[in-house]
Amino acid sequence: MNDGIEILDAKQYFEELQRVMVSLPKDGIDQIADTLVRAYDAGRTVYLCGNGGSAALASHFACDLGKGTAYCNGGKRFRVLSLTDNLPTLTAWANDCSYEDVFSEQLRNFVQPHDVAFAISGSGNSTNVLNALQVAREAGATTVGISGFHGGAMKSLCDLCVIVPSNNMQVIEDLHLAIAHSLFRIVYTRMSRRTMTASCPG
Repeated sequence: MNDGIEILDAKQYFEELQRVMVSLPKDGIDQIADTLVRAYDAGRTVYLCGNGGSAALASHFACDLGKGTAYCNGGKRFRVLSLTDNLPTLTAWANDCSYEDVFSEQLRNFVQPHDVAFAISGSGNSTNVLNALQVAREAGATTVGISGFHGGAMKSLCDLCVIVPSNNMQVIEDLHLAIAHSLFRIVYTRMSRRTMTASCPG
């Protein structure tokens, strides 16, 4: 990797991380949280996708939303699926068709109007992620993304896109994880409060 960014010690890295974190668009993150809660309320499904570290985060966030909220609201569960998790399906589409279609072709099997396609891409320019967003839009789903740099081509395909304002991919990925965790805690808290209110008499 030769991106021209020099980090000479830990202090410099964490100072840069802090500088970028302060400038995150918090209102945009809250809007994504609202979208996730609406999807839950309507019984819609959230689909996540990304490559590399973003693929790992897609799996991580799907786990948090699916399992982490399971204790909040009786029998109703959060419908969430990471498109990065089925290795046979991924490799079949990549081998027989194209790696550029590994997420979009999965979506064609499932996505419905008012579902949510949640894309994660540091650059915002991963072709397979862009293709997934396009398929989701054509199906009438809501499209959400988190990116870095200047958002890339992804921002024009997203109804909501939070961009980490940095050119440092490691800082971008660190803050993507922080954004995912903040979204989980917001969603979890809202769902938990509903359960507490419903269980309180009169």
